[in-house]
Amino acid sequence: MVKIAFNSAVAQKALGKEGGGGGGGAAAEKDPELASDPAGSDGSTGRCLVTLLGIAFILSGLIVGGACLYRYFTPKRLYHGAMQFGDMSAGAENQPYYLPRVEEEVEISDSMAVISVPPPRFRPGDPAYILHDFNRKLTAYLDLTLRTCFVIPLNTSVVLPPQDLIDLFSQLMSGSYRSYLVHEDLVVTERIEDIKPLGFYIRRLCEGKKTYRMQRRASLPGGGIHKRAAEDCFTIHHFENKFITETKICHA
Repeated sequence: MVKIAFNSAVAQKALGKEGGGGGGGAAAEKDPELASDPAGSDGSTGRCLVTLLGIAFILSGLIVGGACLYRYFTPKRLYHGAMQFGDMSAGAENQPYYLPRVEEEVEISDSMAVISVPPPRFRPGDPAYILHDFNRKLTAYLDLTLRTCFVIPLNTSVVLPPQDLIDLFSQLMSGSYRSYLVHEDLVVTERIEDIKPLGFYIRRLCEGKKTYRMQRRASLPGGGIHKRAAEDCFTIHHFENKFITETKICHA
């Protein structure tokens, strides 16, 4: 019989290696830094970046939206004014013993003015809204009787800029103002089918109404020669300066 014996030191060393390997695995499971997954860390960073980009996008939208709201819905100042006038072209002998009077209310902001012209008293004329868009350099007349809009380039030689309009109506609110009359002759040229290019203010005023483009009669071919009897016209008395304007709008 042969007896096989193991060296106790070698056996203990082998057992020690096996135990050490098991202990290392347990330590790795217990250590959160060793157990963390690099791929999971990259995913968290990506989610943070997406969240930050989303917040930046929302903030930029709020800023742009706020700017648009301020531009289009900024508070407007309401003024009331009146002017008495004489028609210098009619001659002094044809003037009435009293001077006719024009009253109107106007809302003024940095980019536009809306003038409300009421029905005149004891004289011919038509009620209207007149809108001056200073940014787009356009004027729109809304005839309140016909519910029709008429658009023409802004006449900067007649219409005062916003701050000067405010100064004028601030003076008029403290008392009446005596002035003179000038004539403006406009002719309807074509219908406008799409009013969106006219801008926010005119689109809001004229939406759902027939809208036409106009020209000044003097700028038409033929030097303004015309037959008034064959035309359909209406007249608006208003002021956006230190004088009264009689605007006659005619369908050719």
